[in-house]
Amino acid sequence: MTPTLIQSVAAAIFCIALVHTFSTKFFEHLAHQHPAHEGIFHLLGEVEVVFGFWAMVLIVLMFMLAGRAEAVAYVDSRNFTEPLFVFAIMIVAGSRPILNLATLMVRGLARVLPLPAPLAMYFTILSFVPLLGSFITEPAAMTLGALMLRDRFLDEDEGLSTRLKYATVGVLFVNVSIGGVLTPFAAPPVLMVAAKWGWDTAFMLSQFGWKAAIAVTINAAAVTALFAKELRKVPPPAASKRAAVPLPIMVVNVLLLGSIVTFSHHPALFLGLFLFFLGFATAYRHHHGRLIIREGLLVAFFLAGLVVLGGMQQWWLQPLLLQMNPNQVYFGATALTAITDNAALTYLGSLVEGLTDEFKYMLVAGAVTGGGLTVIANAPNPAGYSILKSKFEDESIGALGIFVAAVPPTLVAIVALRYL
Repeated sequence: MTPTLIQSVAAAIFCIALVHTFSTKFFEHLAHQHPAHEGIFHLLGEVEVVFGFWAMVLIVLMFMLAGRAEAVAYVDSRNFTEPLFVFAIMIVAGSRPILNLATLMVRGLARVLPLPAPLAMYFTILSFVPLLGSFITEPAAMTLGALMLRDRFLDEDEGLSTRLKYATVGVLFVNVSIGGVLTPFAAPPVLMVAAKWGWDTAFMLSQFGWKAAIAVTINAAAVTALFAKELRKVPPPAASKRAAVPLPIMVVNVLLLGSIVTFSHHPALFLGLFLFFLGFATAYRHHHGRLIIREGLLVAFFLAGLVVLGGMQQWWLQPLLLQMNPNQVYFGATALTAITDNAALTYLGSLVEGLTDEFKYMLVAGAVTGGGLTVIANAPNPAGYSILKSKFEDESIGALGIFVAAVPPTLVAIVALRYL
């Protein structure tokens, strides 16, 4: 397929955005060198801003090269439901009542493990919470897992190495990506194809779920064992000075969270529920604390930019996938996911008629396997990045560090999803 001028420009901008994603520390360096313009350089140094910024550049160029009508029509043709849903679910899942309830569940499970308390808690967060994502959606699981890790472990400055922090992020990203495949509605790459291909919960559990659960458990156990010496030094959490969240408020928040998940395909409904949540949280502000609205907006901007830029990459992505055999498509999807959202890959596959069952499995399995390799590989990753980055040097998590840390758990996922 010969690309149009606009498609070629979009592909070039997409490549620039990828390079920018791996170069955010360079902009932070420029901010220190040029204090008069440090604000704009700090802005361009935010990973969450990258794809939104370059999507704006693409639309401006479309106005110039193709005219107002085509540029507006293209933006109107994009589906922004996912960025809006991630924005809403991040804030609700990150609220104090939901976080407290999730923490109680994790502590309860951790107590039955024959491990020292810090190790049991760490293992449970990295295993149970990602699998919980199959029911509350992956963005919600990522938000809960990242907040609990930040406040319980990464918030400690005594004796926690950078290696531990990166390993934690790598395992969290990979486990959330594969931990959402127990059901057909929680993982974005599965959601894109489940209805068209007739994949229900029974199918997901029998073909994907048990394999993913094994990989999640092995990854969590391995990183816990590897850093057991450091984790043992983490002191117990300080007693909270805030009053406990009343049960009725927890119940209301859980009902709102469940309703938003239920209507995740209907923006008018889940945004209406989200607006009610904001009002409820304002009415009981002392029980909700600070809502992570800034983080949610940054992540939504990132994902919206990916929707705009990714929509112009079909001309080269789809033929590339279709020329592969099932085995090649598994590893090809795993690799391609690192440079584009995994839901985009499976969506392109859903447009093709006559695919074999083996090809379908390999495409989706490869897409979720590679979902932890980069920030852009899986829609929930920017949420985890936004929450955890403040605990790293220069408040930035290096793209190369994430990739290196995610490779070992990704290899475990490959063995589980490809060879079991």
